Amino acid sequence: MTAVRQQQQAQAGMSIGTVLDRLRTDFPDVTISKIRFLEAEGLISPERTPSGYRRFSLADCERLRYVLTAQRDQYLPLKVIKEQLEAIDSGVATVGGDDAPRRPRTLVVAPGAVSPEDFRSDREVRVGREDMIARAGIDEKFLGELVRAGLVVPGPAGFFDEEAVALARTAKSMSEFGLEVRHLRAFKLAADREAGLVAQIAGPIAKGRDAGARDRAEEMVRELAALSLTLHTCLVKSAVRGALDR
Repeated sequence: MTAVRQQQQAQAGMSIGTVLDRLRTDFPDVTISKIRFLEAEGLISPERTPSGYRRFSLADCERLRYVLTAQRDQYLPLKVIKEQLEAIDSGVATVGGDDAPRRPRTLVVAPGAVSPEDFRSDREVRVGREDMIARAGIDEKFLGELVRAGLVVPGPAGFFDEEAVALARTAKSMSEFGLEVRHLRAFKLAADREAGLVAQIAGPIAKGRDAGARDRAEEMVRELAALSLTLHTCLVKSAVRGALDR
């Protein structure tokens, strides 16, 4: 499609399919459902024709590009991205010469913070048993203990994921301080309770009949999971400091 043709479409108002085509080069995973979800969350507000069809402006498309970039590159939750866009709309932040919103400097993500993107299910990597043992620095016996305790769970084909490798490596390091695998069950039970609470909150939303309900629920699960880990870290730090002061 020529640049002239693209400009003509932008001036006339683009369909959601056209917007999808413009974004997919940089964001292959974007879908119509995702765009509708972001609209439902108030991050974009395309015009509607008398018959109800969405018509996106060039500004709408650039706002979508901004949101998707912030999620992919900066791991920002939608709440923070929405605050940034509101700051841009109110004039607190500036807009670049290419009409792409710039990230307000006052809103910064702490280095090393847990991100909602860490909980995406499409990032799974299959790790074989031997590779798992080598990468985690453990032996077959220790891996067996982790599996029996339910701390790591192989998939149906016997493969593990990256989280299992990190968990096994961490458990091995903790064992060097005298903690046995059976002692780590308390961490698993606490994690299960947190996951259950998150599912309890997001479950009803996922069952909604409105467009984008599933995407909205998945986004909520990722954000709540990241927040719960941050809260857990803060609580452990506070408790450890208190224990050392006694």
